[in-house]
Amino acid sequence: MCPESSLQKQSGAGLPVAIFVMTVLALLVVVMAQLQQGSAEAVSLQIQSQRALFSAESGAQVGVREVLEANSCSGLSSPKVFSSTGLSGCQAEVSCESVLADVQGSGGAQPVFTLISAGQCGAGLDQARRVVEVKVR
Repeated sequence: MCPESSLQKQSGAGLPVAIFVMTVLALLVVVMAQLQQGSAEAVSLQIQSQRALFSAESGAQVGVREVLEANSCSGLSSPKVFSSTGLSGCQAEVSCESVLADVQGSGGAQPVFTLISAGQCGAGLDQARRVVEVKVR
């Protein structure tokens, strides 16, 4: 059915081409997997960064309330550890300084409080830290 002369003319180039195509496709899959992993890590760090900012802002808000109720920095307690669902595992270190400043129309010097709240979420490579400064009188 098949003459012998036609079998000898075939050089077998299909196998090297198939191996080359499979190698290129395998490299494409590896590169796409690394890109996906890098993107997922960036999103995770961005979420931790937002959570750290929210914990710093929350710590500052609680600190302002405590300082204004006591009318001094001694009323401030720190660190603030959060247990709510969105901020679980986060905390805020809040520090306070006060200076007397002349306020127009008040008839004298009043304390101005500066609160610095440093929010931190996560641990290790997935840790994020954000700082918020608030002045209140």
